[in-house]
Parts: sequence; structure tokens; C-alpha cells
Amino acid sequence: METSLSLGQFLLMAAGISLTGVMLPGPMTAATIAKGYSDKHAGARIAAGHAVIEIPLIAVMAVVYFESGRLVSSPQVERVIYVVGGLMLLYLGFRMFRGTRETTGGVGGLPASSFVTGIVITGTNPSFYIWWVTAGAVLIAGAAKFGAAGFILFAIVHLPSDFAWSEFLSVGTFESRRWWTQKVQRIVFSVCAFVLAGFGVWFCLSAFL
Repeated sequence: METSLSLGQFLLMAAGISLTGVMLPGPMTAATIAKGYSDKHAGARIAAGHAVIEIPLIAVMAVVYFESGRLVSSPQVERVIYVVGGLMLLYLGFRMFRGTRETTGGVGGLPASSFVTGIVITGTNPSFYIWWVTAGAVLIAGAAKFGAAGFILFAIVHLPSDFAWSEFLSVGTFESRRWWTQKVQRIVFSVCAFVLAGFGVWFCLSAFL
């Protein structure tokens, strides 16, 4: 991280990196679209659940980010994260696909609560942790240069990115559902289920590549 950056410049850069990261297609995106069909503000609730996992992680890395980085850089630890998280996402995708086949007017398989969905999807997503010990660790190191205020302001800048994008997805899905026939609904939910399962398979395979 460039030491010549001012706090304001660092926060602008952190906001850009954070927004780019949250906009990448992944399990959280798929879950938000699926939940958004029946819950207009599912995105905000899922982001709140996401924050339940993310805020403590930021706090821990703010204290021991050097030690944390060395721990997770261990191939054995990284392999466990990928396999366990991948299997859980594969299971959620299977449940969601089966629920899509059996029900209409909503999506099955995921937790009934969007808030709980955010916690589960985040907690079982290996890429979430890998992002934090790579790109996230760089941002944490940059925030450390500005002391406690740097960590707090970084968190304040980072978290709204998750809320804004997730809410945008769920509101857009909810408002467009009037054009969703039963067939379209099943196709969209099936695609979301396959995305979750696909990431699960990919994470499991990545552990051994």
C-alpha cells in the first residue's frame, strides 16, 4: 500500500475495490436474486446477515492481520476452508434446486429468513475468506497506517457497498417479477441453484489443484 496516500485517497480506493468485489457474480448474488422474488428488501437483510460474519472478521484482522495472513496461507488450512465451504454450497444448491421443482411462488432450499440466508451463505463461502486474506489483507494493512480511525472509517466505507448492491438486486428482482411466468420463475431459480452448486463443486476441486 502506498504510504503517500492520504486517508481520503485510501478510502476512495477501498470503496472502489469493495464495490468491485461485491459485484462479482457468486453465491451471495444467486441467493439475493432468489430471495428477492418474494422479499423486496431481501438484499438489505442478506447484507445484514453478511455483516454479522464480516464485521468480527474485520475486527480480528485489525488486531492480528499479520498472524491471520500467515495462518490462512497454510495449504492445509486453505484446503479445509475450500472443501468444507464447497460441500456446504453444493448442498444448499441441491436443496434449492429440489425446492424449485416442488414449489411455486417462492424459492425452497434456502433458510426462510433472508437475514439467516446472509449468514449461512457468507459463512460457508470459501471465496469470502480467501478475498479477505488477499485483497482484503492489503486494505487492512493500508487502514492500519491511519490507526484506529483508519480501521473504523474503512469498515464504514466497505459495508455500504454490500448493502447497496444486494438491495439493488433484490428490488430489481421483486419489481420485475410481474413478468415472470411459472416457467421463467423455475428457470431463474434453477439457474441460481446451479450457480450455488457450481461454486461448491469448483471450490472442492480448487482445494486439490
